[in-house]
Amino acid sequence: MSLFTATVHPGQALGFLVLGASLHDILTRLKAEPQQFPKIDVIYEPSAPVKQPVTLDLPTNGVRLRFDGPEQRLRLIEVLDFTKNKIQYKDREVFRPATSPASSGPTESLSGPSFKHIYKNLIGPTFPGEYIGPDHEDETGLGLYILSYPGVAFSFPMQSTSWQPGKDMVSLLSSSTSPPAASMAIFSGDSWSDARETLYTHSLEPLRSLPQYAKSREPVPDEVNVVRIHGEGRLELVRPLSSNFWIQLGQTSPQELVAELGPPDAIYRKSDQRMAIHNNRVGSGTHVRSDVNDLRLDDSTDTDQSSAHTATDDSEDDNEDGEVAGSVTGECFYNYFYHGFDILISTPIAPSQRPPSKGLTDSSDAERFQSNMSSRLVASKVVLHGNVPGSYPFNRHRRCRWEIEYLIQPGDAIINSETPFQVVEHSLHEEWKTVYKNAEEAKNRQRGMVLNRDWGDSPGSSCELLGGWEDTIKRKRLETGGSDSINGLGNTTLFGFPGLVFEVLKNGAVSGLTVF
Repeated sequence: MSLFTATVHPGQALGFLVLGASLHDILTRLKAEPQQFPKIDVIYEPSAPVKQPVTLDLPTNGVRLRFDGPEQRLRLIEVLDFTKNKIQYKDREVFRPATSPASSGPTESLSGPSFKHIYKNLIGPTFPGEYIGPDHEDETGLGLYILSYPGVAFSFPMQSTSWQPGKDMVSLLSSSTSPPAASMAIFSGDSWSDARETLYTHSLEPLRSLPQYAKSREPVPDEVNVVRIHGEGRLELVRPLSSNFWIQLGQTSPQELVAELGPPDAIYRKSDQRMAIHNNRVGSGTHVRSDVNDLRLDDSTDTDQSSAHTATDDSEDDNEDGEVAGSVTGECFYNYFYHGFDILISTPIAPSQRPPSKGLTDSSDAERFQSNMSSRLVASKVVLHGNVPGSYPFNRHRRCRWEIEYLIQPGDAIINSETPFQVVEHSLHEEWKTVYKNAEEAKNRQRGMVLNRDWGDSPGSSCELLGGWEDTIKRKRLETGGSDSINGLGNTTLFGFPGLVFEVLKNGAVSGLTVF
C-alpha cells in the first residue's frame, strides 16, 4: 500500500479533504479507494448522534477527521502520525523520515517534523504559541505547546516543568534534545486558540465559493442548507448561493426539479407494495385525500424503498432506453444522494390539509387541484434523510436538515431535524389535536409501527461503526461494542401525522422524514 500523499492548504484542505465538505461526500470518496484507505472507524455518541461531533479515524493513514453533528460538515483535519503519509506544503515535505539510521542525528530518527524545520524552512515565523498543560490525572506531566499559524497548527510535547510564561520557547524547542511535532491540525481561523472555541458552530462558506482546486470541474447545483416544511405539501429548499426553491407536491414537475436541482443521481422504480394492506385501515385508496385522518402509513414504505435499493439493479444511474431525467414515463423516485433526499414522481395526489394553526383550508384550493388532476407526472412525495450514524441507511445520502415552519410559535424553539422525537411528537399532537374527535382517536391514528432494518445486508461495508467518543489529548482507542454498533441500531418505529411520516431510532433521533 502506497502512502497517502496530499498537499496542505492552510484553513482550507488537505488534498481532497476539504473543510466544509459533507460527511457523506468524504466517506464516499474514502470507501471508493479501499487499498489506499483500508480501515475507516466512524466514532460517534450513540445517545446523541446528530448533536455531538462525528469522527472519521483513518488509523492506517495517520489521519483523523472531525465533523459537527447537526450539519455533518468537516471542521477539523488532524495528522496524527507523520510516518504513515506524505504531506507537502508548497512543494516542500512537511516531514521526511530518516533514510539511514547510521547517519541520522538524534532528532532525525523521531516521527515528526522538528520545530526548527517548521519555523525556519517550512512556513516561517509566527506569534508566540500556547501551552496546554497536562490533565491532573496525568502522571507524566506532559503537556502540549501549540505553534499556530492562520489555518494550521502543530503540537509539540513539552514537560510542564519546562514551560514558563515569557520564556524563550523558540530557543528551547529548537534545541537538538526537543521532541518533534506530534500532530498537525488544519482548521478555519486565524489561530488555533481562537478557532477551537467555535470549531463546530461557526458558519462555513458554501463549497462552490471555495478555490478551484477544492471543486469538481463539472458544474454542480447549489447545495441545499435546510428544507422548511410549511404544510399542505409545500416545501421550501433554502440555498446559500441561489434563490430558494419551492416544491408544491402535486404540482411541481420533473422538469422543474431537474432545472433547479440538477438531474437525479439515480432513478429508482417504485415497485414494492409490502405495506399496501394498510391502505384498508384508513382510506378508500383513491388519489384524493378527502379524509384529514388519512395518514396513509403505507407511504412510510417509501422511507424504506426510496433508498434501500439504490445500490441494486432497480436503481438506474444510467437511465434505460435513452430516458432523460425530467422526461420519465412511469412512477419512480428521483434519488438525490448529494442533496440528502428522494422525490417520488407519480400522477397527482392531493397534498395533506392545511395545519390548524394556519387557519381553515380554502375550498377553492381543493377545487383548483381537482381541476388540474391528470395523468401527467409530478412530485408527490419527498423523503428527507437524516444520515444518522449507526442507522441502517447510514451514508446512502448526505444529511438533509429540515424545519417544520408551522410549529414555530413566538418564543418557542424551532422544531427541526436535531430535535428529539419526543419533543416533535408532543408539538405535533398539540397542533393536530383539534382534527380528532377525542384523545383516544388521536392516539390510535398516531401510534407507531415497527420497521425491522436488520433484515438485510449490513450497511457497514468497509466502515466500522464505533459507539462512543474518544479523549482529545490521550487519543483513547474505542473498541467495537457489540452487534448493534456493527449492524446499526436495529428496529426503527414509524409515526404518522397529517402530511408527515417519521422514522425514529431507539435513541429518539429521526432517521428519515417523509412529506406528502
